[in-house]
Amino acid sequence: MNEDRDLLAVGHTAFDYIIQLDKFPEPNSSTAIRRMRNLHGGAAANVALVGSKLGLRTSLVSAVGGDFEGSEYRRLLEASGIDISSMIVVKAETTPTAFVMTDADHNQISYFYWGAAAQFRESEIPRRVIESARAVHLATGDPSFNCRCGEFARSLGKIISFDPGQDLHMYSRSQLERAVGVCDILFGNHHEIDRICSRLEVDVDGLIEMGPDVVVKTYGRDGSVIYADDVIKIDAIPREAADPTGAGDSYRAGFMRAYLAGADLMDCGRFASAVASFIVEEEGTQTNIPDLESAVRRFKRHWGYEPPI
Repeated sequence: MNEDRDLLAVGHTAFDYIIQLDKFPEPNSSTAIRRMRNLHGGAAANVALVGSKLGLRTSLVSAVGGDFEGSEYRRLLEASGIDISSMIVVKAETTPTAFVMTDADHNQISYFYWGAAAQFRESEIPRRVIESARAVHLATGDPSFNCRCGEFARSLGKIISFDPGQDLHMYSRSQLERAVGVCDILFGNHHEIDRICSRLEVDVDGLIEMGPDVVVKTYGRDGSVIYADDVIKIDAIPREAADPTGAGDSYRAGFMRAYLAGADLMDCGRFASAVASFIVEEEGTQTNIPDLESAVRRFKRHWGYEPPI
């Protein structure tokens, strides 16, 4: 089998509106927007782009609209060496669009217009690009499409990571069981992992019995916890945070970069934390992506040794 790509990311590519405000409004009221920027995003695209900047050969499968063709975003992905040849293009629709609102305490509320991504459900799985990848990351996106991609990747012996993110509510219990059952690494923030456990009526140990070898639970500025044979606590690297949007996706890309290089789980988590620390320093998910040298330098400065990647 020809594996010419390290990591395939499956899920959303989106146009992002990043909105800063002091506090969320009550129902039937309004509030002033302090700042708004139109940027590039989408969880799968974030993982693919950050992974590429860190030296991984990445590919991306998303459903995008006719407005994506000829866009600056498309040119950026192509210029970054990301294989987008298997993108699902729905010319009559618009590319998914996210409105991400962050208050002064760094709490977030997001609104997401699916647009072209509704086509995921009817699409054939991208067999060629799955076959050509060493690992497959299932990000936010359609549950049925993610399950089918994950099951095909599992049949080929691929490494699979899964992060339902804010689309977790769309998964039926059976779909969630299927996705958890095929993945090697399950990512989620602490709210999402707790909800998965509640939906499946298990604790974290029960999740691991269902399939994944590793469960990664992130806590934002409070770091992360990795559950495997041992429980490993990873500190976040303290930085002045301008915007937390995209930090989770960059953490996943950093983790997979180290994991695919054969690093142990402690170093995977620490490297992921180093990568994510760059993203929070600027508004947007892709505006302050580090290259490998910069991430390694910050890792070494914080933990006192060079990561084995």
